[in-house]
Amino acid sequence: MKRLFSGAVLTMVAASSMLVACSSNTATPSATSGTASTAPTTAAPQDKVKLTMGSWRTEDTEAYAKIIAEFKKKNPNIDIEFKPTKNTEYNTALNTALQSGNGPDIIHLRPYAAGAALADAGYLEPLTNVKGMDVFSKDTLLAATGSDGKVYGVPTVFSSTQVFYNKKIFQKYNLQEPKTWDELVKTADTLKKNKVTPFAFGSKEGWILSLTEGTLGPSVYGTDFMKKILSGAANFKSPEYVASIKMMKDLTPYFPDNYVGIGMDDMRNMFVTEQAAMMVMGDWEYAVMKKTNPDLQMDVFPVPPVKSDGKQTVTTWVDGSFSVNAKSAHKQEALKFMEFLTSKEFGTLAVNELQKPSTIPGVAANDPLVAKIAKNADTISTPYAAVVYFNAGNPTTKATLENSIQGMYLNKLTPEQVTEEVQKSADSWFKPKK
Repeated sequence: MKRLFSGAVLTMVAASSMLVACSSNTATPSATSGTASTAPTTAAPQDKVKLTMGSWRTEDTEAYAKIIAEFKKKNPNIDIEFKPTKNTEYNTALNTALQSGNGPDIIHLRPYAAGAALADAGYLEPLTNVKGMDVFSKDTLLAATGSDGKVYGVPTVFSSTQVFYNKKIFQKYNLQEPKTWDELVKTADTLKKNKVTPFAFGSKEGWILSLTEGTLGPSVYGTDFMKKILSGAANFKSPEYVASIKMMKDLTPYFPDNYVGIGMDDMRNMFVTEQAAMMVMGDWEYAVMKKTNPDLQMDVFPVPPVKSDGKQTVTTWVDGSFSVNAKSAHKQEALKFMEFLTSKEFGTLAVNELQKPSTIPGVAANDPLVAKIAKNADTISTPYAAVVYFNAGNPTTKATLENSIQGMYLNKLTPEQVTEEVQKSADSWFKPKK
């Protein structure tokens, strides 16, 4: 698929501060540690095995209940309990459990550097002999690849970010999906003049800021600029990147009042209650918002370019993989679930129950909007650079970007100072690949 990118392996060289690996145990058991048995002519009934499955996706509980039920049809002796943790607490809870020799049997793995840190620390079972892994492209598998080159997780879904919009509000004011940045600004002006908040946005939670910059930034610096940073031909203090941060500041007239105190829950509430007409956000919010307000008429459009010859874009990345705890007492059963995750059967369930683009090629979505999101992700995607390439360092460059933009919105930093802080962070660990 076009949405994943070579070069992401650069993130594997350093542990992410999201999940600091503290184990000195680097030995990982083989995925084929089981031995063939000399079974009697009459097979003994299989014992029931219960696996725990960790995740930060509390909102996916119902979807995974259906996914697990489908798995159990062919594996009736394996019970799986989906036990998610609040997303802001997941990293700490998982890391603490793994350090004590515990943790779930099946681990929802944060992508790229964070997952690689766990693999490098010996917490994860390599998936070398799991059938079906060849369905994924090498670039997709990079999201769950350790520094040793082995794959430790099955990528489940892609995430993409774009602009959600309220179709009813757009129709009321005779607005169309903008094709250029100027059209987007004119749309925001029209909404503001009619006392409609153009963007549901808040700077209270840092991750929203790197996500928003990663989504809107390519409209300013283009789709090839990050390749220049990776090669050393440019850096975060280059004029193109500074301009993208200035753009973030220039949008403030179109944000809600007191946006510095607004978090994700408030943003979602503004959009689903039709107080705001647009929201820059990831596709995972679609299912949540549709459930919250089934009558909401929403759609998405890609980010329009600033330059007339630029390209519309959406921003994509692998949003997590599932892996097996190296200390699980039931690794063979957990590995069976890994194999199930490589099937088109799971891919179809994922795209329709999670309502996100599947990592498995050839899987179509029933929902027209999910199908539109998936098509955009296939055809006009650009990498979420802060996650794919710059989620390492201590603190990570991603976190530095988030904290610095928060400072800018509090009028404590200029856009130029934001980029200086980001470059200083990158210099502490990142080495361009000439």
